[in-house]
Amino acid sequence: MSRMSPGDFATQIGSGLLSFPVTHFKDDFEFDESPYRDHIEWLLQHKPAGLFAAGGTGEFFSLTLAEFEAVVKAAVEQTASRVPVVAGCGYGTAIAKKFAIAAEANGADGILLLPPYLLNSEQSGLAAHIEAVCAATKIGVIVYNRDNAVLNENTLEKLCDKCPNLVGFKDGVGDIELMTRIYARMGDRLTYVGGLPTAETFALPYLEMGVTTYSSAIFNFMPQWAMEFYAAVRRRDHAEVFKQLREFVLPYIDIRNRKKGYAVSIVKAGMKVVGRDAGPVRTPLTDMDASEMEALTKLIAGRS
Repeated sequence: MSRMSPGDFATQIGSGLLSFPVTHFKDDFEFDESPYRDHIEWLLQHKPAGLFAAGGTGEFFSLTLAEFEAVVKAAVEQTASRVPVVAGCGYGTAIAKKFAIAAEANGADGILLLPPYLLNSEQSGLAAHIEAVCAATKIGVIVYNRDNAVLNENTLEKLCDKCPNLVGFKDGVGDIELMTRIYARMGDRLTYVGGLPTAETFALPYLEMGVTTYSSAIFNFMPQWAMEFYAAVRRRDHAEVFKQLREFVLPYIDIRNRKKGYAVSIVKAGMKVVGRDAGPVRTPLTDMDASEMEALTKLIAGRS
């Protein structure tokens, strides 16, 4: 059963930086629960506002339903009500409903609804998909606006009228005009989450549009740095934010952009660099090569 109402869940999620832990795998690619729990415990020491289990950084797309349930259950048990747990959710409507139901059954406080598999669709089709998933669960739902699932303000307003547990909007597009139209229309009805790859680059301009939080993948291996950067954003310390962007974030992005799929691979690589190895990524992703690991190691060393 959920520990939080959707409204309380949304308030808590919007109150601080969000952690997106990776999912630990053994060399044979099986879920490695013990170090996963240890990693969550380490992250919680830095006091994130929420924890997203089996999200995009957690390789949701590579997990079976049974594995998903094991990951969410482990995260819920390890957090022990200290922060809300948000579970990934996605694929076509029928499958997404199963994941939403499983997330609630295993104690998650909310779900992050990722885009449906592969297809582009009309606004009416996206709305029907999101409404069906919201109706399948009582816990809070954050819709992830990206790729083939980009909502406009009209569709989002109708969904909010129909779905009281639709309480969050995570943006992975970076369309400033669209975000402005959405916030102007919906205001405080939703909690807004920054969700672009390496969200730190967009944190300052998005804060001005009511996006009070974002999901930090870097938090996985540099949680103290991530918290200090977030604090600089919230106090609007432009000098410090741009210093950190120049010295770490933008060089980090340069390494990430060398190959496709590295948004996840570089996070697991960073964990290996700091001595918290989470194992390999699952295919179709690929792990970073030796030269990229060397570049990342030097970059991280410069921040310690």
